[in-house]
Order: sequence, then structure tokens, then C-alpha cells
Amino acid sequence: MARRSDHSRGELRKMALAAAESIAEQEGARGLTAREVAGRIGYSVGTLYNLFGTLDDLIVEVNGTTLDALYDSLMEARRKADSDEPETVIAAFAAAYIDFIDRQPNRWDILFEHKLPKGRRLPNWYFEKLGRLLTLLDGSLAPLFAADQKRDRARAARVLWCGLHGICSLARSGKLGVVTGESVPDLTEALLTTYFAGLRARAR
Repeated sequence: MARRSDHSRGELRKMALAAAESIAEQEGARGLTAREVAGRIGYSVGTLYNLFGTLDDLIVEVNGTTLDALYDSLMEARRKADSDEPETVIAAFAAAYIDFIDRQPNRWDILFEHKLPKGRRLPNWYFEKLGRLLTLLDGSLAPLFAADQKRDRARAARVLWCGLHGICSLARSGKLGVVTGESVPDLTEALLTTYFAGLRARAR
């Protein structure tokens, strides 16, 4: 087993986080244990707790990197969309979101299934990462709202995301077929078409 002096604290944190990300991707929440992470980096469980405090804190860090990866995917989709039309941009975001879940199903599950113990609150930096994702949607809807309707626009972005997230969650849980025989892309297209029709009618 490697000695404590073999790596700096910063190096150990990076090693442990990378190992945890790999485990999360390959095995999901069930495989993400302190013993497994510590074993992969060649240090003791005690060292891992000294670095992150608790396993929950480490999982929050993993989820933070998942949010970063999702943000990068949406930004790339925004770039490729090469348009400022709300429908085009949001459709690109939705496709990228669905693709991300297909590529990273286990990490996506952990992102939304992990809960901190009662009394614990997620750190501010975590909410900032969530906020910048929603800001992408919010900003893309700007052409459909007046300058003084920022609050309504932010609400519309969140409602839209909740709708897409609900479709994807049902699909991941295997329950979508109970509701409908349509595919996730088809349902998403119907959601966006209907929602944008309503937004444009409201704008008029």
C-alpha cells in the first residue's frame, strides 16, 4: 500500500475523485463505497475520510463533476446548433441531455438519487453549478419574453426542464411504457412543440 507521503493532499483528492468517478460510471451507486475507492488509490479508508470528511461528501463532489460534464455537453450542443432561435437551441439541449443519459446512465442516476443525511445542506458551489445549467435554458428563451419578464422566463425554463426530466426519469425507471408506447425523443418533440406554441401565443 502506498505511504501517506507518496502524494500531496491535493494529488490524493484528485486520485480519489477520479477513482470515484470511474466506479460511479461503471458500477453505479451500489459500487461507490469508501473501501472500494480507497482500494483503487492504494490508501486506507481513514485517509479517504480525512480528505473528504464522509462518503456523502465525496459523492457530492462526484455529482459536481457530473454537472460539469453535462454543462460541457450542452455548451457543445449550443455551439453546433448555430442558431439563436429558441426552438432550435432548446431542441439541441434536449437531444444533448438525452444523449448524456444514454452515455452516463449510472452517474445520472446518482446525481438525482443521492440524498444527504437529514440536516445536511448541499454546498453553495453545487447550487452554482445547477444554476448555470438552468441559465442556459433561461437565456435561450429570452426572445420570447420582454425585458421585464425575467422572473417569468426563469420559471418557464424550470418548468420546461422538469418536463424533460420527468420523461427521462420514467424511461430510466422502466415505467415509461406503462404510460405510453412512444419513445423519449418523440415525447420530447411533442413537449417542446406544445410548450413553445403556448409561449409564442402568450407573447402575442
